[in-house]
Amino acid sequence: MDKKLLADLIRFNGIETAFTDAWGNATEVKEQDQLKLLAALGFAVDNDTLAAEQLAERQKLHWLEPLDPVSVQQQSAEQQYRLQVRLPIDEVHQQLTVTLTTEQGHTHAFSYSAIDAELSGVMLLDDTEYQQYEHYFHFDLPLGYHQLRIAIEGDDEIYQQSLIITPERCFQPQQFQAQKQWGVSVQLYGLKSDSNWGIGDFADLGRLVSYLAKQGADFVGLNPIHALYPAMPESASPYSPSSRRWLNIIYLSVPQMPGFAECLQTAALVNAAHFVEAVQAQRNKDWVDYAGVMQLKLPALKTLFHWFTEHQQANPKLAADFAAFKQQGGDSLRQLALYDALHMHLIAKDPHAWGWPNWPEQYRDAHSEAVQQFAAEHEDDIEFYGYLQFCAQQQLATVQQQAKASGMLLGLYRDLAVGVSEASTEIWSNPDLYCRNASVGAPPDILGPKGQNWGLPPMLPYQLFRQAYKPMIELFRANMQDSGALRIDHVMALLRLWWVPKGAQSAGEGAYIYYPIMDLLGILALESQRQQAVVIGEDLGTVPDGIFELLQQFGMYSYRIFFFEQAEDGGYISTAHYPVQAMSALTTHDMPTLIGFWHCSDLKLGLKLGLYTEEILPALYADRHKAKQRILDSLHGHHALPADYPRSVENLGMDRTLNYALQQHLAKGSCQLLCLQLEDWMEMLEPVNVPGTSDEYPNWRRKLSITLEQLESAGHISAHLQNLTANRRSGLYS
Repeated sequence: MDKKLLADLIRFNGIETAFTDAWGNATEVKEQDQLKLLAALGFAVDNDTLAAEQLAERQKLHWLEPLDPVSVQQQSAEQQYRLQVRLPIDEVHQQLTVTLTTEQGHTHAFSYSAIDAELSGVMLLDDTEYQQYEHYFHFDLPLGYHQLRIAIEGDDEIYQQSLIITPERCFQPQQFQAQKQWGVSVQLYGLKSDSNWGIGDFADLGRLVSYLAKQGADFVGLNPIHALYPAMPESASPYSPSSRRWLNIIYLSVPQMPGFAECLQTAALVNAAHFVEAVQAQRNKDWVDYAGVMQLKLPALKTLFHWFTEHQQANPKLAADFAAFKQQGGDSLRQLALYDALHMHLIAKDPHAWGWPNWPEQYRDAHSEAVQQFAAEHEDDIEFYGYLQFCAQQQLATVQQQAKASGMLLGLYRDLAVGVSEASTEIWSNPDLYCRNASVGAPPDILGPKGQNWGLPPMLPYQLFRQAYKPMIELFRANMQDSGALRIDHVMALLRLWWVPKGAQSAGEGAYIYYPIMDLLGILALESQRQQAVVIGEDLGTVPDGIFELLQQFGMYSYRIFFFEQAEDGGYISTAHYPVQAMSALTTHDMPTLIGFWHCSDLKLGLKLGLYTEEILPALYADRHKAKQRILDSLHGHHALPADYPRSVENLGMDRTLNYALQQHLAKGSCQLLCLQLEDWMEMLEPVNVPGTSDEYPNWRRKLSITLEQLESAGHISAHLQNLTANRRSGLYS
């Protein structure tokens, strides 16, 4: 391809051709990988003439519209805002009448001529010159989503723009100034109890919240609880959801459903001897059997839905709340419920019908006549899945209310996954927003030495802009609901995403594509302030320069993982020197447990799974040995261990003293937030997830080793947690 044309295409599509990898090395993206990405974006890379025409056509769309679909601007103390207008040269003298309607319903209006504003761009299209002008107007605009309309003299059409006025920073509670907070991250499915049906549920979550609140915890962080696939429950990765706006119904606590105590049909089902035995069998398993759990829950939930439909008159508030929920959920809720009902219908006929891309042709378009006919004939099934979403939202809200009532400052914090799977209802219902010829992933880094391909089609930045950022607004808002904080997985995605073209031999054969980060951060700050939710940005892996400073500027909390915080000499940075505006942690769901790290079980497992080779293992073991000695030195240097505790890692296994000392050491650090993991209190070995694997390891299935009832009676854990609270509040290192 012609070099200038290639450069123009790269620039237009926001593709980064050089970046710094996770080890600080400058890396160039091969031209062949650049071309593969351009092909994935729809450009004819093997035909320069056609590719140039495609580029010109896409540029033309921008200039033919007087207004951008959306403008995101930070609230101005001077009450000054920018209006950008593009017009053909023969209209620049025409009078423009601007009407601005705020979200609150107040109206402002003014008129001007573009020629009186500042010229900021020119483009020649089909022998017509188009000019772009910047005009500044002054109004006292509140934060929010406003509508701007322009009428051009002599033109009958009205042009519209969504004007979003945002705050400078995300929400931060005033109480943060008084003391530091701590909490846990938990894989909800992994909770064990004497009452659940083989998977952790919202009732278990409520019980855990009550226990932790008594120990002084301020939050419980959840794995993504996004909607997955009721028809294919074994597609269980919380980071490959069907919809990030809605909830995973497998987490419903059936006994907490409306009507459970009254419905005779439900009672007959769940009290039958074979059913009781099946529930107990699921409860006893060490790994979640998603299909087995769903086979138990769905029939019981169906009986309770029928109870609801038959007793609506006797439960007017419940019926009214569900009606309001459906109205508020709108098309998004309807599409999810329709997808789930249709998926269940099709998979009963063909067990290989894993998602809409391989459904019969007539069902692949969410708005097709066949889909609408199915909807008309299966309204009861659609209503059922909508009702389950309603009940899930209510159960989650109950837990958050319980957390706040018990004294937790934040309560629940939710996790927003970076994308959705190809089979998702989000792509089915909004296909123009996604590039299905590429997948989101990561170049080789510390967590994934071979790179990662997550199988998630990325959003197209231009289409996101064309849709006035509504998909992101809805995502932020939905995931901040009923929570005190939101963790954004792979927060760098707001700036750039690693795209891997379909057919690539490895995840390293990709490149970064840029997104409108300042617009997205502004919207995030607006929703954060409205929902009173703290925002935590997971900035691990290959992090570009400036991201940390940008998170700080917008009031977001960065990540500080103890094992990654090493100085140039290999020693571990004192936790007293961590940034305040951050969340510290020892490990994450993508890392080994404390015992797993110390005993190098992750390296052994990596060899078994093909992530490492025999040749590189000796060096990895040597590095780990050095790291462990440095950790031991650091703990002794801070007097975090008893004076008579061993000072050499030779033949030193991870015991409870060392385990808990690491956690207390971090608790004394300077970060505002501290997040620990239940499995480290329980001294577990197996990891939750092994990055870079799919079927090689049973990711997202491992349960905790003890039940909630056993946790509540474990005196050594309660004493440990009370010490955590004391160390968080005393600030010994700060």
